[in-house]
Amino acid sequence: MILVGIDIGKNKHSYCIYKKDSGELLKDPEFFNNNSDGFKTLIESIKPYDKKDVLIGMEDTGHYHFALLKYLLDKGYTLALINPITTDLQRRIDGSISKNDKLDTITICNVLSSNARNKPYRISKVNSFDKYEQRQLTRHHHNLKEELNVYTNRLQKCIDIVFPEFNSLFKSKYGTVYMNILENLGSAYTIAHTDIRTIKKCFDIKGKGNRISLTAEKLKETAKKSIGIHSISDEIQIKHLVRQIKLIEEQIEEIDKKIEEHSIQTNSPILSIPGISHFSGTSILSELGDINNFSNFKQLIKFAGVAPIHYESSQFNAAHTKISKKGSKYLRKTLYQVILPVILHNTTFKKYYDLKISQGKSHRCAQGHCIRKLLRLIFHLLKTNTRFDEALLR
Repeated sequence: MILVGIDIGKNKHSYCIYKKDSGELLKDPEFFNNNSDGFKTLIESIKPYDKKDVLIGMEDTGHYHFALLKYLLDKGYTLALINPITTDLQRRIDGSISKNDKLDTITICNVLSSNARNKPYRISKVNSFDKYEQRQLTRHHHNLKEELNVYTNRLQKCIDIVFPEFNSLFKSKYGTVYMNILENLGSAYTIAHTDIRTIKKCFDIKGKGNRISLTAEKLKETAKKSIGIHSISDEIQIKHLVRQIKLIEEQIEEIDKKIEEHSIQTNSPILSIPGISHFSGTSILSELGDINNFSNFKQLIKFAGVAPIHYESSQFNAAHTKISKKGSKYLRKTLYQVILPVILHNTTFKKYYDLKISQGKSHRCAQGHCIRKLLRLIFHLLKTNTRFDEALLR
């Protein structure tokens, strides 16, 4: 087996070639540029060896390795992606007191040559790289949602200052009229001193949908009695925040349409689980990657970072521990978001959740048990390529 260790950099990478059986260093560590000429230099060095006997390893960190990864996969090579924590641990095991890009290529080869039962790397193939776009889209969705929460919290803070009674006038926040009033008027002071005909324009909405019971007259009357202070700075912030919120909502809508297209094309068996949407299904699948990288559901649970930590020392055995939180935070976030609708729409999961609650588990702990049950189900459906059937669920 020929091992190629690559240490990734922004402008240039370094690599070495190592023969696993004999431990011979066939190519001393050397740099190559992060461009087409540099990629060709790497290929020329490994071309003499049969592709079936070559395993190329690199750290799965940042984004600088994406172009090289795609290039090598398109050339038909087998890639091993390694967690940077693993290479750091290997460096300590080797007793190295130095760290540089060239030496790191040898450390990566040492990781690849490991004979451990559970390989400290995951194999990436051409078909698994196809999920890159779905993963970027779903992660962008998560990030935009977080931004949206930040802006809506700031908006509510400003509303509490300039018009504390505003939210009580609406059954729900962020509707069309709600946002129109804030964007065009912004505060109780401005509403109270604005002509009623101008206020009524904020209530004019096109299209179908239920109309709110609030009237322009009622809004102005409430604004006149408001205890809110007159703050020009907060009023400006409100108008700007509303526009930012609207923009982010439009971006999320655009992303969700593209995610749904990918989901329909993939038509994964996990979409048959009640409670899993196109977004949550695509997010889970893209974060997991190739299901064949997992030999059993326990590996899947550990990969998701939702396995409880086992702590035992001498005669002490901890009864209550936290989950490991290793792996993708986006995967864990999706799992915790989707488990509530899964419990709601599935009687077996509801019974399992109620059982854990009856055993004295907290709501969050019971959720964790249901998530692990869901991952066992997902593992089975993907491995067998079968649709969900609650009658077979135990």
